[in-house]
Amino acid sequence: MLDYEALRLIWWVLLGVLLIGFVIMDGFDLGIAMIYRFIGRDDAERRVLLETIEPVWEGNQVWLILGAGAIFAAWPILYATAFSGFYEGMLLVLLALILRPVALTFRGKLVSTVWRKTWDWALLISGVVPSLVFGIVFGNILLGVPFYFDETLRMTYQGEFFDLLNPFALLCGLVSISMLIMHGANYAALKTNHAISKRSAVTSQIAALIFVICFSVAGLWVRNWISGYQITSVIDPNSPSNPVNKKVIISAGFWLTNYINHPWMVTAPALAYTGTLFSLISVKRYPLLAFISSAVTAGAAICTTGFTAFPFLLPSSSHPNSSLTIWDASSSRGTLLNMLIAAVIFIPIILTYTSWVFRVLRGKIDIKDLHDGVY
Repeated sequence: MLDYEALRLIWWVLLGVLLIGFVIMDGFDLGIAMIYRFIGRDDAERRVLLETIEPVWEGNQVWLILGAGAIFAAWPILYATAFSGFYEGMLLVLLALILRPVALTFRGKLVSTVWRKTWDWALLISGVVPSLVFGIVFGNILLGVPFYFDETLRMTYQGEFFDLLNPFALLCGLVSISMLIMHGANYAALKTNHAISKRSAVTSQIAALIFVICFSVAGLWVRNWISGYQITSVIDPNSPSNPVNKKVIISAGFWLTNYINHPWMVTAPALAYTGTLFSLISVKRYPLLAFISSAVTAGAAICTTGFTAFPFLLPSSSHPNSSLTIWDASSSRGTLLNMLIAAVIFIPIILTYTSWVFRVLRGKIDIKDLHDGVY
């Protein structure tokens, strides 16, 4: 039987898997929303690009629901703290995600050029806002956010929304945007023909170069100018969750500790660079390989943040001892075990159904398909 420590570690891994699933699956939807207005030179080409995501975007958002649900049930203290501190940002994400289906539905209702251009820009916003906000959130996780728990474990958040928009977090937002544009452009290159595919490939290469630059600068920033967190007291991983029952110190270089103690973790940033390189050199001739490569990049970028911060889930910059870790922010052992049983049953079903959908919808979409009434 799994003990409490093992269950907490398993759910930390599963949370990462769900976030990776969201970034890979819904990431190319967001990427295409950000670029299709510019890759598509006329209305027909834009319709082709939209048809690459319209049949699948709803299913792809299942990963977002699973991720948010996992945080709510497995890490309730993290859920309460993060959604309080990042409330305005999460509200912007919600509004943007609501805007996407509205734009996809209403864009084709009128033939008017002004009407369609308006919804085109709405779709662009629906892609940029979540991509930027998610990057900003990950940036602030490494910086820490100002919150604390009192003696009754009541949480108080002391920051403001605009405090989150600091230079490092905005840089992480650029990392997120460039990564998802690369991923979305690779999907567009895979699913379209001729001129659209070529323009998508060029867009992917430009985004890949921007990603490498921003990702590298962010890494140097963490190494040289951001203080990390470290637990100095002894924590029993099998004890009940209590986020104030520890001592934490902050010092420069602490975020590199895990890579020093566990060198295998370096594979995460290495894979991010490797995936980007393969995407860059293969997208014009082998778009499927490029799409797989950018998916590897997205997953590796998530793992890099997770490995860097482990075991912290959300550090507190104002009261370090209140920082949330995987050992003191989880639900009860019984809850984690029951959820694990449900995850073992339902995640394979979701993966099987997703694979079947993409197999059925395999192949390229061409402008002539629109004229022939296929779409």
